[in-house]
Amino acid sequence: MNIEKEIEELESILKKIKQFEPDPYYVNYYFNSYLFSVNNAYHGIFEEANRDFGLFIREYTKDVFLEKATEKNDQKAFSFGIWFEKKYDEYHQSDYPNFIKKCCKFQNDGKRLPKVKIMISAKKRYVNDPNQEIICNMKDGKIGSKEEIQIEIRKQLPIFLEIINYKRNNFNEPIINKNQVSVSTFLDIDGNENVDILEASKNYLSVLKKIVFEVREKIKELTRWS
Repeated sequence: MNIEKEIEELESILKKIKQFEPDPYYVNYYFNSYLFSVNNAYHGIFEEANRDFGLFIREYTKDVFLEKATEKNDQKAFSFGIWFEKKYDEYHQSDYPNFIKKCCKFQNDGKRLPKVKIMISAKKRYVNDPNQEIICNMKDGKIGSKEEIQIEIRKQLPIFLEIINYKRNNFNEPIINKNQVSVSTFLDIDGNENVDILEASKNYLSVLKKIVFEVREKIKELTRWS
């Protein structure tokens, strides 16, 4: 499994998600593909680690890697596995990485992700700014066309502006107009509510690249004197 190819695939999928925003059906489809590639990238990390440490495992997961390192009493491989576990937890403490982590777990557990929502939000946000869900008629999870979304947005935009500007007036924050809003797809999952799918996915790609870089540096450090 080639990590670089998975990262290229993630970059390609991000373009697709952006292209189809805010269509919930296609965003959901490509987001599931995105999560699949994220999981593949993590398998790729342990495939590389397996090769470099010579553990001869066939299932490329952290748990199997640690189990084999323990069985072979390979202290360097075991040290890498523990280091990765700690580093992974560190990188997933903030909201967007934590969200992607939970979505990956849903997919790995064979569960279907919650319903994707279309929401209006302010482009420049302040603490506790509200979002507003756009309800469209859908058949088999699909909208008729993007024009239908635009019609619903035009209907509901005045209400959203009234609500958010009322809040902002109360906190002496700048009010906004219809040109200062965006419409995108959001998801709620296990305590992470109203997360922008595209923004979370873009953020996570950067996180994943950092993890891969640090992993390779750590493996070099541990195997340098082998």
